[in-house]
Amino acid sequence: MIKALIFDLDGTLVQTEILKAKSYARAAVELDGSLTEEEVIEGFRDFVGLSRREVAQGLLKKFNLVDAAKERMKDFHVHKAWQAFVDLRLETYYSMISDPEILKEHLCPYNLAFLRWSREEGYPTGLGTMSERKEAFRVLDVLGIRDEFNFVATIQDVDHGKPNPEIYNMLADELGFSHSAILVVEDSASGVEAALRASMSCIAVTSEYTRKAVHDLPPSKSLRIIDSPPELLESAKKFISEIDSRQERAG
Repeated sequence: MIKALIFDLDGTLVQTEILKAKSYARAAVELDGSLTEEEVIEGFRDFVGLSRREVAQGLLKKFNLVDAAKERMKDFHVHKAWQAFVDLRLETYYSMISDPEILKEHLCPYNLAFLRWSREEGYPTGLGTMSERKEAFRVLDVLGIRDEFNFVATIQDVDHGKPNPEIYNMLADELGFSHSAILVVEDSASGVEAALRASMSCIAVTSEYTRKAVHDLPPSKSLRIIDSPPELLESAKKFISEIDSRQERAG
């Protein structure tokens, strides 16, 4: 029986992925003026759902920016090129996620409606995000939904990011439910992989950034892919019913 739900944040409850993509793009263009924001935003698709370090390293390599980033290391008092790149883009990103109007323009309304339905139905809920705690809480507070979660876990709480299942394993412990009793709501392939590797059921609500990668994953009876967000609530109710029935038959 499904007894608790865990939600991803970026790309699931709010489309911060596009804001992250824009901030990385502006930083990349600052490092190399021959690049365009559009091509970097397109390249960002390959790294959706990964940790900040992995995204930065991936983009630096993809666009041959390592040497340019090394030249900025002293400016930010850091030891690695990827750290300089991250610091360069954070000012833009923090400005974006601190603006309520920008965040409201990037809400995922159907996913938020599912979160509220979950709470109304009495399901304990957790949040598992690859964002830093400061970023995650800023977004949750601007949206006024921090209190919707019984426990919030960020990249700072684990040693390994998604697709490693560590964050979902920890959330199961903190919420106090077996893995088979938890349904995860994700948007990215790395997040889906983390949930399935944690032996949890998962609903993937895809976006233009994540759709192809999610559909490229091996099929699983524990995974339901939803490409049309308006269908989420009814599809999720049906999926929960199917999981409950399957588990009752099994045991």
